[in-house]
Amino acid sequence: MPTPPIYALVATDLDGTLLRRDDTVSPRSRAALARAAASGARHIVVTGRPVPGIRDLLARLEYRGPVVCGQGTQLYDAGAGQIIRAATLDRDLADTALGKIEAQVGPVFAAVDQDGTDGRTLIEPGYRMPHPALPAVRVGHREELWEAPIVKVLVRHPDLTDDALADAARAVVGDLATVTLSGPGTVELQPYGVDKGTGLALAAETLGVDPAATIAFGDMPNDLPMFRRSGHGVAMANAHPELKAAADEVTLTNEADGVAVVLERLFG
Repeated sequence: MPTPPIYALVATDLDGTLLRRDDTVSPRSRAALARAAASGARHIVVTGRPVPGIRDLLARLEYRGPVVCGQGTQLYDAGAGQIIRAATLDRDLADTALGKIEAQVGPVFAAVDQDGTDGRTLIEPGYRMPHPALPAVRVGHREELWEAPIVKVLVRHPDLTDDALADAARAVVGDLATVTLSGPGTVELQPYGVDKGTGLALAAETLGVDPAATIAFGDMPNDLPMFRRSGHGVAMANAHPELKAAADEVTLTNEADGVAVVLERLFG
């Protein structure tokens, strides 16, 4: 009878974790993931990017498994090219949340990720995309952000640090939305109670696996809920201090194949 794998699931964030700066996965990381798969472990991508911003990348990586997208708002089947489950953010609540944030910290710049496999990222005047490779459509007024169902709102402040903006937003948004810090220049609002942890749990349920049998890799505070649902959380050396403090271990940077180093140790 074959020996079960040490972990049934390997959950990896993308930006700052599995991906290098040029949006590629190194041969060493690919080989380590293949070795884990040969041992019986499933690989799950868990990312803040929405489905439209990830499809081409997944195709280049030849990834066909389940993907938790949009900070847990979308569960996507990369092989079938279909969204299995999606949670949208009420647009009136989103507009109200932005108003509360601006009442606290002054004017902010906003963008939204629309729902669906062909949803667009809309950005209002003054908003600058944190990741230039992600496509976006600039609109003339904030009201145009709400023209179609959305999964999340991205918020930037001209002066505050990301941590300060996230803290201020959490203090005033309450149960209107979940506030997430997911990367440099990326504070986000998604449906209340939805995060990478709930997305991982849904993906694990779909696969018939206990999420506690997961080893998870990440680099930003938005990965904290995923770590809490997992059996073992690994922060990258380039990770945010808050995630490092909560991790079970810290590996090398994404540029130095930190994911591969751990998988090689565990899966030989």
